[in-house]
Amino acid sequence: MTDVLTREQRRFCMSQIGGKNTKPEMVVRSIVHRLGYRFRLHRSDLPGKPDLVLPRHHKVIFVHGCFWHRHPRCRYTTTPKTRPAFWQEKFEQNKKRDRRVTRQLRRLGWDVLVVWECQTRDPLGLTSKLKSFLDRENDASVE
Repeated sequence: MTDVLTREQRRFCMSQIGGKNTKPEMVVRSIVHRLGYRFRLHRSDLPGKPDLVLPRHHKVIFVHGCFWHRHPRCRYTTTPKTRPAFWQEKFEQNKKRDRRVTRQLRRLGWDVLVVWECQTRDPLGLTSKLKSFLDRENDASVE
């Protein structure tokens, strides 16, 4: 199947996809703030520039898009029909980077949580998950 957009149109569309302040990220921020926690955003001095950093608790939260980070068994994890080899390589690199960054942060003593985009569609479940993560003692040394 060929793309309905020209190469330039597709490039423009893809360039408009933001990496910060996305709707799922805003949902997570809102819940964490409502739970009474304060945080920093996208600290560039940490591996992977985590979306939320709670320095006092030594915890970080990543908000991953299901498409870009390949959430296992998720209906939003689709693969484009055009240039499948390109996309497969891109997705594999994203997953490798995610694993590497998580390992690095844990070695530095940070507790890491990944929230998937699809989980932000269930605010009650997400609130419970975030509360559980934020209330427990830091267990970054356990791998």
